[in-house]
Amino acid sequence: MTESLVVLESEPIEVGGRRRTRGEVWRRLVRRPRFILSLAVIVVLIAISAFPGLFAGLFGNGDPTVCDLSDSVIGPTSGHPFGFDVQGCDVYANVIYGARASLTVGLLSTAMALVAAIVVGCVSGMYAGWPDSMLARLIDIFLGFPFLLGAVVVLTSFSTRNVLTVSVVLALFGWPTMARLMRAAVRQVRNADYVVAARGLGAGTVHILWRHVLPNTIAPVLAVATLTVGGVMVAEATLTFLGIGLQSPAISWGLQLATAQSKFGTSPHLLIFPALFLSITVLAVVTAGDALRDAFDPRST
Repeated sequence: MTESLVVLESEPIEVGGRRRTRGEVWRRLVRRPRFILSLAVIVVLIAISAFPGLFAGLFGNGDPTVCDLSDSVIGPTSGHPFGFDVQGCDVYANVIYGARASLTVGLLSTAMALVAAIVVGCVSGMYAGWPDSMLARLIDIFLGFPFLLGAVVVLTSFSTRNVLTVSVVLALFGWPTMARLMRAAVRQVRNADYVVAARGLGAGTVHILWRHVLPNTIAPVLAVATLTVGGVMVAEATLTFLGIGLQSPAISWGLQLATAQSKFGTSPHLLIFPALFLSITVLAVVTAGDALRDAFDPRST
């Protein structure tokens, strides 16, 4: 019985009714230059977020809190490639340190939404009857709330808005789409031969979910989650730009864009550089997500 379960646990990922090994998926990914390039960009951005002082020190004073009003809105100069903001703070240092908050919100919010989607989707997909009906209606209710509007309504009730609160609110409205996809994938494989065989050998529901159902359903959800990271980062920047997202003393690209809006006509560098970093980050994440989705799609070549 134990040997039979071990064999069943080695089942490859099933996508679109066809099975594909993880090695095949990885080979499809590494053959895509856009995935390698986007992954390299993401790794560099994560390194910047983890060690901002190391990268900020490459130019200028490397400290976003050291400001001199006599340098207010001065454009790019020698040693300060991004110029100075309204308070005379180095824009380059602020952009580097702002990567941490922006990326943290995107990754943390998506991670929380993904966990909620997996739990709800697995329970709803595996159990028929009232559990499935109740959770399906819960998904529909949250899908009825517009993403940004719902976040605006909830965030306005907070007196203090930091990385954690913004991430939780964005996750609150970001999980239903992934949960619906997870539910559909679980319903597709719950009666597969290897699941029926495991159940016949006496495996419990938790074991079946963890060893057989989840590995064969998580792939498309992970691809969507990767795309969600970029959307969440844009949402955070939008909310912060509107004055509803992160608040000072936090440093984020959204806050820099909000500060730069009134000075764009005379000092475009205040908006161009944080917007450029945000665009590159979102583009890299979305490109990686597209590559993952294509790699798991049996119809793609």
